[in-house]
Amino acid sequence: MDGTPLEALIVKRRKRARRPSLRFEKEAACVVCGVDEVGCAPLAGPVVAAALILPAKGLPRKLAALINDSKIVPAPKREKAAAALPDYCVISFGQASVEEIDTINIYHARMLAMRRAVEGLSVRPELALIDGNAIPKELSCSARTIVDGDAKCLSIAAASIVAKVFRDAYMHKLAEEFPGYGWETNVGYGTRDHRNAMAKLGLTPHHRRSFAPVRMHLGLPLFPNEHVIPELEAEDAQPDTWN
Repeated sequence: MDGTPLEALIVKRRKRARRPSLRFEKEAACVVCGVDEVGCAPLAGPVVAAALILPAKGLPRKLAALINDSKIVPAPKREKAAAALPDYCVISFGQASVEEIDTINIYHARMLAMRRAVEGLSVRPELALIDGNAIPKELSCSARTIVDGDAKCLSIAAASIVAKVFRDAYMHKLAEEFPGYGWETNVGYGTRDHRNAMAKLGLTPHHRRSFAPVRMHLGLPLFPNEHVIPELEAEDAQPDTWN
């Protein structure tokens, strides 16, 4: 929306209304990490999760103002925030490889990446605040889920930013090794240019062969039984999800 001063004011108020806060961290009153993942939808590359513990005194005001859901933060601001956050926060990354995605499916690979991120923290959290509505099995601490957490919870939003910047940088490096697929811009997502390149150049070891567009390229059934993504298992579903 653009144009009139009134429209600009509405946009500003909407952005302010969905800015993440420390509400959930303060309610927990213990050592908390925010957890988020990126890269579930791409046709190529790993899924990456980040676990992040904010400093007890909070972030500097200017840095906190940069933090929001990584999907709506412009790339320059994301990169600026991601470069500054390690100076104040405890951060760990976890990945699930393409091979793991194709073996256990993207849902379980996402859970695995988040568990690895939490386990890699140098400070053990008492509680993990997780974006979404599912908790990884065998997590090393208690956990709560927050639907749309990257737009509501500051530590989850910060985790979403560092995870996004980390994965994008990884895909940019792969683009140098495998030119022509546009990974320097599409970071593995199934854009038209990426799909056209798959048809022209073939597949790389980094393409997810369990994903339908890739399977179509190979002439394989789109949804083989061994790759059906299961319904949310009862032990993963949490009745106390925070909204």
